[in-house]
Amino acid sequence: MTQTWHDLLFAHWAVDPAALRPRVPGELELDTFDEQAWIGIVPFHMSNVAPLGVPAIPWLSAFPELNVRTYVRVGRKAGVYFFSLDASRTPAVLAARALFGLPYFLASMRVDAGAGAVHYISRRTASRVRAELVASYRPAGPPAVPVPGSLEYFLTERYCLFTVDRRRRVHRVDIHHPPWPLQPADAEIAINTMADASGIRLPATAPLLHYAKRQDIVAWLPLRA
Repeated sequence: MTQTWHDLLFAHWAVDPAALRPRVPGELELDTFDEQAWIGIVPFHMSNVAPLGVPAIPWLSAFPELNVRTYVRVGRKAGVYFFSLDASRTPAVLAARALFGLPYFLASMRVDAGAGAVHYISRRTASRVRAELVASYRPAGPPAVPVPGSLEYFLTERYCLFTVDRRRRVHRVDIHHPPWPLQPADAEIAINTMADASGIRLPATAPLLHYAKRQDIVAWLPLRA
């Protein structure tokens, strides 16, 4: 399928791998950088969400998404593990759960991108736990492609995601996109309970922030890893 991602904020916190390990399935190896695990909270909005070769339907194919993620390996393959993904379209949430086995949740979301900043509000609906993000963010420098071996490369240049089903089988979803045009970013985060909703406590430190204006991707159906 195709997707186009717009106005992404990558907000990352370094965390103790020992504290994160119980929250990640044992079939997946935590991937670390300088002996630190990382939690990413990534708000953005999407368009052109459709099976390859099928025209996008405007209302159904464009909506905000917000994910909470960390970084893992299976053998020598590095990828992403999602604790949660929130979206504002019920059909998209149901389809992603069924086709990809991903922990999608329905949320009430609003994105206003203009006047040099992105204003983002997301509140998970029909949930027993509070999962909310209220933030404003903006680019704060020119774009650059991450350098291999750098922390920015480790956090963003990942071309698959992993899931573990109820039978403890590992599946991989491969994706393809050009290298990320990352920019340094500024952000004001008024409310952020997204990691708490997954039982993860973020450190009381400022996150590492990056912005990307746009990314075009292709994703494939899951394969056994």
